[in-house]
Amino acid sequence: MAIFINEPSHTFNEYLLIPGYSSDKCIPANVSLKTPLVKFKKGEEPSITMNIPMVSAIMQSVSGDRLAVALAKEGGVSFIYGSQSIADEAAMVSRAKNHKAGFVTSDSNVSPDATLSDIIALKEKTGHSTVAVTEDGTEKGKLLGIVTSRDYRVSRMSPETKVSEFMTPFEKLVLAKEGTSLKEANDIIWDNKLNSLPIIDDNQRLCYFVFRKDYDSHKQNPSELLDAKKRYVVGAGINTRDYAERVPALIEAGADVLCIDSSEGFSEWQKLTIAWIREHYGESVKVGAGNVVDADGFRFLAECGADFVKVGIGGGSICITRETKGIGRGQATALIDVCKARDEYFEETGVYVPVCSDGGIVYDHHITLALAMGADFVMLGRYFARFDESPTNKISIGGTYMKEYWGEGSARARNWQRYDLGGDKKLSFEEGVDSYVPYAGSLKDNVALSLSKVKSTMCNCGALSIPELQKKAKITLVSATSIVEGGAHDVVQKDKTGVIK
Repeated sequence: MAIFINEPSHTFNEYLLIPGYSSDKCIPANVSLKTPLVKFKKGEEPSITMNIPMVSAIMQSVSGDRLAVALAKEGGVSFIYGSQSIADEAAMVSRAKNHKAGFVTSDSNVSPDATLSDIIALKEKTGHSTVAVTEDGTEKGKLLGIVTSRDYRVSRMSPETKVSEFMTPFEKLVLAKEGTSLKEANDIIWDNKLNSLPIIDDNQRLCYFVFRKDYDSHKQNPSELLDAKKRYVVGAGINTRDYAERVPALIEAGADVLCIDSSEGFSEWQKLTIAWIREHYGESVKVGAGNVVDADGFRFLAECGADFVKVGIGGGSICITRETKGIGRGQATALIDVCKARDEYFEETGVYVPVCSDGGIVYDHHITLALAMGADFVMLGRYFARFDESPTNKISIGGTYMKEYWGEGSARARNWQRYDLGGDKKLSFEEGVDSYVPYAGSLKDNVALSLSKVKSTMCNCGALSIPELQKKAKITLVSATSIVEGGAHDVVQKDKTGVIK
C-alpha cells in the first residue's frame, strides 16, 4: 500500500502571524531584508546575498532583460527564461549585464537612410530615446551621428523624412575614445551637460555609450544588486537536456547564477545536470534546483550539490499540474517540511542551502508568512507579470488594462523541457494556462509597496531581519470562518468615488 499522510496540506491563506513584543527600535526603516541566494558554510558569507527576498520566475511572460534590470535595481534577482534558443537567452543575459556596466552596447541603431517612422517604431520597441546612426545600421558600425528626441518633432515632420536630414551629425558630437575610464566619461558628460557620450575606436566605429542616467540611477536605487564589476546581478534558467551547450553560453554572457527550470526536481536528471556543472566548473558556477515539496526531495538535491532549492508543485496561479496529474502539496505545508530539513542538514553538515518558496503567493502578506516559515526568498510569476517591465503586451479588455500571462506548461509556451521525464521531445499535455493579469504599473513602485508591508509586519513580530523573524514568529492556523472575519464584513462598502456598491 501507498504511504498515507493523514495530515492535510495547507496554503498560506490558512495561517496568520501572531504579533510579538515590539521595541522602540522596531520601525520599518530599521528592517534589513538581506538574504542569502546561494549556499555557504557555517562561519562564512554567501558569495551572493540579495538585498530583498524576491526573485522572478523562469517564465516567458515574466523574466526578460528589462525586468532583470528593474528587479536588480531594487535588490533582487531575475531568472531569465530558458525556453528560447541558447543564443537568444545568452543575448538577454548580456544585455542585462551590460546595462549598468557604465559602458553600454547600443541596442538602438539605424542607418542614415532610415526614416522618422523607423525611429518612432524603434523607440516604441526598445523604450530608448537615444539612437545611434551608423553606416551599416549595426551596433558596431562606423558612427555617423545620433538621434535623440530633441532632434525631431513628429507633428511638424513627415514620417518619411530621412534620418540623415535631422540627426546630430558626427562632427557636432562630443565623443570619447576607447580606453576612456568610466570616471573620465562621467566627467565629460557633466562638463558638457550631455545625456549620453558615445565611445568610438580609432576607425570611428561605435563601441559603447555612457549615459548620465546610469550615474543618477545609483543615487536613486541604493539597494541595487551589483557584482564585483558594478554590473547588475542576473540569473538564468537552464534545463536538463541541453545544459552542456546552454551553460557555457550563459556563463560567457555573464550570468551570475543559474537555476534548473523543472516542474519536479526529485529526479536523476537534475543530479546529472548538477554533476556536469561541478565537473566542468567546480563550485564557481552557482546553480539552484527543484522543485520539491518534502524533506526527501530537499535532501536529495542538497546532496547533489544544489546552491539553493526551490519548493512548490502546482501552487502557481497559472499551473494546473495538480488538476492534470494529481501531484503536489499545499505550499505552506511543503515549505515548512523542507525548511525543517534544511535546518537539520545545516546542523549535520555545516552547509546552509537556502530555500526558495515558488508559488502560492496571492497577497503581499503571504511573502511575510513564507519568510517566517523558513523561506530565504520567494519566486514570483504573476506578481511580476503585471508590471511595465515584463515582456508581454499590455491590452485593454472591457476598458481595463491587462497584461498577458501564460504558464510554461501551456500550449502557448510549449516548454517541454520543463516537464521532461526522458521521453519524447514534446509537451504531451498541458500543465499551465494562458491568461491575463491586471496591469499594475512600474515594478519599482509596486515592489516598494509590497516590501513596506513586509517590513511593517516584521516589526509587529518584533523582528528587524529575516533570521530574527524566523526565530521569533508565532504562526497560527485559521478556520474558514475566521478567514471571512479577516476581511471587510457586515458593512455596506463605498467604491473609490464614494458611491455605494
